[in-house]
Amino acid sequence: MTTLDGTAVHGHFIDGHERASADGRTFEVRNPANGELVARVAEGGAAEIGLAIDAASAAFDAGCWSRVPVRERHRILNRLADRLEAALPELATLESTCVGRPLREMRAQLGRLPEFYRYFAAVARTAEDAVTPFEGAYLNYVRRVPLGVVGQLTPWNHPLLILTKKLAPALAAGNCVVVKPSELTPLTTLALAALARDAGLPDGVFNVVTGFGAEAGAALCTDRRLRKLDLTGGTETGRVVAKLAGENLIRVTCELGGKAPVIVLPGADLDRAAAGATFAAFIASGQTCVAGTRVLVHESQAAALVERMVRRARAIRLGDPLDLATQLGPLVSAAQLERTERYVEIGRAAGATVACGGRRPGGALGSGFFYEPTIFAGVQPSMRIAQDEIFGPVTCVLTYRDDDEAVRIANDIPFGLAASIWTGDAARGMKLAERLECGVIWINDHHRIDPALPWGGMKDSGMGREAGLDGYREYTTTKSVIVNLDEPVDWYATDDIVRLS
Repeated sequence: MTTLDGTAVHGHFIDGHERASADGRTFEVRNPANGELVARVAEGGAAEIGLAIDAASAAFDAGCWSRVPVRERHRILNRLADRLEAALPELATLESTCVGRPLREMRAQLGRLPEFYRYFAAVARTAEDAVTPFEGAYLNYVRRVPLGVVGQLTPWNHPLLILTKKLAPALAAGNCVVVKPSELTPLTTLALAALARDAGLPDGVFNVVTGFGAEAGAALCTDRRLRKLDLTGGTETGRVVAKLAGENLIRVTCELGGKAPVIVLPGADLDRAAAGATFAAFIASGQTCVAGTRVLVHESQAAALVERMVRRARAIRLGDPLDLATQLGPLVSAAQLERTERYVEIGRAAGATVACGGRRPGGALGSGFFYEPTIFAGVQPSMRIAQDEIFGPVTCVLTYRDDDEAVRIANDIPFGLAASIWTGDAARGMKLAERLECGVIWINDHHRIDPALPWGGMKDSGMGREAGLDGYREYTTTKSVIVNLDEPVDWYATDDIVRLS
């Protein structure tokens, strides 16, 4: 549907069909590079969430997905992967338009997504039940079964990637899903739902309600019919969602904030480390939970590393995200830009030195939410810019005297999602990795993902795991069946003490 001015209007995706909100409300999606209107989208609330959960519950109870032969789920998920792969050029352009991430980055990221559906289709197809060593003349077999209806709340920074890490294992395990995407970036989620329907996913299995967290998100989190909530978002939002899930005694997975250390060990190739640290900090304009925004370098090498990083940062090309020459796009919203500017001023006031960046670019980029890649030097571990998640193109360089101090600085923070270690000695890097309090650690790399990688953090970075076998299992529960092969059961026929357990 389109409005009189030619702007597209997108509805929710419920029970296999697009539908408007009951009250007709919509909201705008705008391009962060220039402020232009991209589309209007239906604004849902409790009514639409209720309808979506009704559809998902009916589909699950009917068994049209949960009880079909696993080979059929395998076939449909692989077909979805094929259709997704064919649609990647259009999806990458749409996601770049809405998020502001350069198209060259978006194509690389979305190019990995079909692998997730194929991987989890294979996991489901090859999953085996278990037989336990049950004592006596009994057979105990344990089956993994789907949970039921699950709710997923996804963020704006990696809309399709983060959705896929949740959706692929959920569908492979046989669940029915209700997704509430970010109001900033809902369009590619709606597009994926249509692709899934066209690939043969039954109506009601994958539903999308678009809207805001205060209404649609809250309604999803408080519905007692859910069996699991899966959120990627800020740490404070995670606390609220986990509390609501606990009140309803349902499972929860939360992938939350981060402040990843990038540890450069003595002996590392400084050119390679500088390239890695710059990439870790500024990919996606720093708007990622594993952004490497604390660079820890030995005090004897700090000046040399900062010089290399600054040279690289100043060469990064800012511009239109859809231009393949662009290397850094805008922040997603005015709120993120304001937050970035505020934290840069906090860093300056605390005594840190802006080695490069620290301002908005002018000229043709002035109408968008652009900010120059910024490197702080002379940062102390206790400074707010070294403790708080900024979610912008800002990184801090800190120094250490020995490995023990590097570990203390790396761990002395509320978050524990990810880290990277740059070293010329792999064994030393692996030993150091054992001492870091985080869930994902790269050695001589950063941001690398794979469908088989269990993804999640420690401490305030959340609970549970996405992707990998762990992620699949978190979308299932076990059912034990105990078969009496030939033991007589007549408890009241004798006074003898019978052992029951």
